[in-house]
Amino acid sequence: MTITAALILFAITWFMVFFMVLPIRFTSQAQAGEVVPGTPKSAPSDHLVGKKAKITTLIALVIWVGLVWFITSGVVTLRDIDFNNILGPETATGE
Repeated sequence: MTITAALILFAITWFMVFFMVLPIRFTSQAQAGEVVPGTPKSAPSDHLVGKKAKITTLIALVIWVGLVWFITSGVVTLRDIDFNNILGPETATGE
């Protein structure tokens, strides 16, 4: 796996985890009872984005390490998932 591929995998993992963490413990301005003029009632009442970004980074790092290990370990190869035999017949050495 190249460095660029590893960074892209981390970025995708981070954003997926971030979008799952964002709605956790969300309090809207309507629920808090204080709607700031010029904002919708569904706007967040507290600023927990920094804390959620740190939590996301830790969770994404653990998931990313597992994904990098799985991809680079060779547990599953392209031949294992080539159901339509697009890669062609296997050679005698099994490569």
